[in-house]
Amino acid sequence: MTILARPSEWTRSHSATASSTPVAGGSHHYFAFLSYSHRNQPMADWLHQALERFVVPSHLVGRITDHGPVPKRLTPIFRDLNELPASDDLGHEIRSAIAASRFLIVLCSPSAARSRWTNAEIEVFKRVRPDGCIFAAIVDGEPFASDLPGREDEECLPKALRFKYDRRGRQTTTKAEPLAADLRGNGEVRRLGFLKLVAGMLGLGLDELVQRDTIRRQRHLAMVAGGSLVGMLVATGLAVTAVQGRDEAREQRREAEGLVGFMLGDLRAKLEPLGRLDALDSVGARALEYYEKQDESELSDDALAQRSRALTLMGEIANTRGNLDVALRHYREALSGTAEALRREPTNPERLFDHAQNVFWVGYIDWQRGDLGRASSAFREYRRLAGAMIAVEPRNQKWQLEQVYADNALGAVLIEQQKFQEASAVFSKALRASEDLLSADPNDRSKQDRLVEALAWLSEAREKSGRLDDALALRERQLALLEQLAKTRGADTSLNRGAMTTHRATGRLFAARGETNRGLEHMRTAVSLAQKLLLTEPNNTEWAQAGAESTIELGELQLATGQLESASISARAGCDLGGRLAERDSSVKEWRAGLKGSCLGLRARLALARNATGEAEALARQRAQILKQEMEHSRSLKAKIAFAEAQILLGRTIARNGDQAGARRAWQTAEGIWPEGVELMPRQIAVRAALFEQLGRRAEAEQARKQLLATGFRHPAFVQMWG
Repeated sequence: MTILARPSEWTRSHSATASSTPVAGGSHHYFAFLSYSHRNQPMADWLHQALERFVVPSHLVGRITDHGPVPKRLTPIFRDLNELPASDDLGHEIRSAIAASRFLIVLCSPSAARSRWTNAEIEVFKRVRPDGCIFAAIVDGEPFASDLPGREDEECLPKALRFKYDRRGRQTTTKAEPLAADLRGNGEVRRLGFLKLVAGMLGLGLDELVQRDTIRRQRHLAMVAGGSLVGMLVATGLAVTAVQGRDEAREQRREAEGLVGFMLGDLRAKLEPLGRLDALDSVGARALEYYEKQDESELSDDALAQRSRALTLMGEIANTRGNLDVALRHYREALSGTAEALRREPTNPERLFDHAQNVFWVGYIDWQRGDLGRASSAFREYRRLAGAMIAVEPRNQKWQLEQVYADNALGAVLIEQQKFQEASAVFSKALRASEDLLSADPNDRSKQDRLVEALAWLSEAREKSGRLDDALALRERQLALLEQLAKTRGADTSLNRGAMTTHRATGRLFAARGETNRGLEHMRTAVSLAQKLLLTEPNNTEWAQAGAESTIELGELQLATGQLESASISARAGCDLGGRLAERDSSVKEWRAGLKGSCLGLRARLALARNATGEAEALARQRAQILKQEMEHSRSLKAKIAFAEAQILLGRTIARNGDQAGARRAWQTAEGIWPEGVELMPRQIAVRAALFEQLGRRAEAEQARKQLLATGFRHPAFVQMWG
């Protein structure tokens, strides 16, 4: 969204560079018309002066953009400094100036939103220039706050700016998305907002102007410093020289930190949806390179927070590339910085937010490595910090989103602990909160993403607790939402990542219900999306893991439906991808045990299907050994059940080789390990039913089958196993 500013209620001047007379009609005599409320006159003075003084870089002049050839200067700017008459009419001169302006810039604030004159000028521009561009420069308040109950007084956009107009100049009920530049703040924040405004009017990229403006200002500072030094030497003012040097250093620091802020903010926001880890890595490295040259004890609170954000970014990139030790080092260093910033300002919600991010990421590493106790403690601290943010600013939806994140994190731990009903309750709460937040602001991307995530987590909990129909309905709703968002966003790797995992889960649910053709269709789509993602960023281990899991699950369903050749191809591809991940970092639980165990299990069952019983037993033994080591390492319920399942498959391969006594020992080992009194997902119930059958405990096997059939579970692999 882009928003613009205007003068007064008004104190305005006919200062379009004072000479010219407005010309009505199609000729654009003015570069822009500046519209504002009289309460924002100081900002209007600054913006008007800054626009007319701005010199476009020579190498950009003449370039053809969507707004035509790039000019040398942004002049003239029309700004009315005269008081408006008491009548309700803007007057011929104002209307003529609006009609003769290429762009309309509106200074947006609560006073501008209440001004009938500001609104009238926007309406005139939209009627006489239906194809024209309006820019919104936010100087106070919040855009679209009028849509939020209790925050109507914070609205900064005049009504005419919030809605589209048809070709006949009539207001419609369709919400508009004005081009917006944020001028709330001082120094670098305002400068970047100004450059964003200029870039929008010229049709250029913001990074082109930021780079040019930084170089220009650095040269200017150097010239000023040189001239000042000569003068001071002549005057022998050595004390003044010291002061000047200090001021220059401070100015250069502000310049650099402003650019670092841009890289960690706007630039990251542009690169992340494209999946450009290489570019993001460069952004974080450049930021850290700057801070390494600074004395940490002399960093301001904002600079300290910015340094921590750079470290967090580097940690996220290292994590995504599978370098967990490097990621953890960055996270812990960032955590130290945010802890210090929070110590300085313990009730500042931004400092609480920054610290909470690193608390989460450190806990996430523990979660990846299978240390659920430490992960749970970190996630609970994360949730406490989110609650502290809300306590300071109860209506701030950014903090409310953090509580949703924290609930999801805790719910993920509950799933790992086989507490599916409890996890379902947590995720249901998170889904309601996500829906409420999005309904208040339907165009907010982060809230859209949170709803997608909330649907996914709740569906997983419902699937694991045996509510297959509910789980499938949630996944289908998630797919519809992802398709809708893809139409409006265009290229966005996060949406493709979400679509990949959603198709995979949807395919798994259809297979569980016995609808194998639909299951295979969704599984193939998931694998195809994974391949496309990995072409975009081959080093992204999160995508590689999801791709390996999707491919192995496709192979398992192909095997269950008798497609041995296709299953073998899928097994080779999935196992190869998973093997490369395990070689990268053996500390990641899902790589060293989860993926490797799934791969060996699929290969063993394929060998059985080909009657290669010796090969099948060797693979099953290798799998059982890996999962035994994992169980001894973590002692988690999930690890115990995984090892028990490995023993059941091992028993089947031993039996096929004619050793019934050895097979029974393997099955009895599985029965002795299997934890009692815990929730089981349908697939685990099916495995246990098969175990009861092998042990000759027919009544218990039948009871387990009835329990499964009541949930609608009809997966072909287990239907075959039951005969």
